[in-house]
Amino acid sequence: MNSSTFRMPAAALLATGAVALLAAPPAHATGTPPGTPASGTGKASAVVLRAGLDVGLLDKAVHLPLQTTLNQVDAPARAEKTALTVRLDGVDQGRPVNVLQADVATSKATADTRQAEAEAALAHAKVHVPGLPVLSLIEVEKVTSKAVCEAGRQPVASSNVLGAVTVLGKKVTLSAGGPTRVAVPGVGEVTLALSEASTTSTTAAAAALRLKVSVNPLELNVAEVEGEVVLAEARCESPRAAKPETKPETKPETGSQPEAKPADVKVHSGGTAPVASGTHANLAETGGSSLTPYLAGGALLLLGAGAGALVLTRGRGRGHGDA
Repeated sequence: MNSSTFRMPAAALLATGAVALLAAPPAHATGTPPGTPASGTGKASAVVLRAGLDVGLLDKAVHLPLQTTLNQVDAPARAEKTALTVRLDGVDQGRPVNVLQADVATSKATADTRQAEAEAALAHAKVHVPGLPVLSLIEVEKVTSKAVCEAGRQPVASSNVLGAVTVLGKKVTLSAGGPTRVAVPGVGEVTLALSEASTTSTTAAAAALRLKVSVNPLELNVAEVEGEVVLAEARCESPRAAKPETKPETKPETGSQPEAKPADVKVHSGGTAPVASGTHANLAETGGSSLTPYLAGGALLLLGAGAGALVLTRGRGRGHGDA
């Protein structure tokens, strides 16, 4: 009797578990969606001095190009060199030409995915050109330029010329309304553009001073020096904005099967096996997963095992009763 008491709950549990297994929806593995694409890094560059000059010797019979820069950097970098010397054969008896000498000459550029920034500064600086070893082309107390390009914002460029400016030995007053022209008889002419700054939707550029040079120092074995000199220049380009993540459109499937309902289990006395109402040959088609046929087959096996256990326990119970 004790045996029958414990086996009947076991049979009922088997049958109930089979029904629950049939009714449970199949599980699906889900992956994490991809992250937002990283934005591109901005660009920034700075230079303290840039010179592009053409030096003509012997009544322009010989041309010597002079292309030089001081403290030119591209992000991320920093430079603080304060002197620049170049040598040109045939000029000033082959001695080096001291193009720039300054107390302070710094350039800095930084860039990442949020912002690009460039700065250049000169203080107490003197610029020379070939053929003028003593007379300075220009002397400045302090000039600075800065360019900032932040992602999603309008770039900003600014430059300043502070203190006195001397060109070919003459103190000049610079005008923001246009170029300033300085001419010295027997030496040459210099045209200065003050504090240039320009911006677009993604870029910014600033130059504290831009000099257009035309110098003709007589009796110095140099016929003419022409070209351009730029002081304290900064440039930047904004980082590329991150592209928004796009998700594929989901459309409802046509002709989808109705959801499967749990089957009703009826247990009959008299030795008959329990019958699950509502089951049919196409049971594997409900549920929308390739695992459903295996789940249904396992559930049917569990139902059969539970029914067999139930019949066996009833038969033994009757045997004990007859005895």
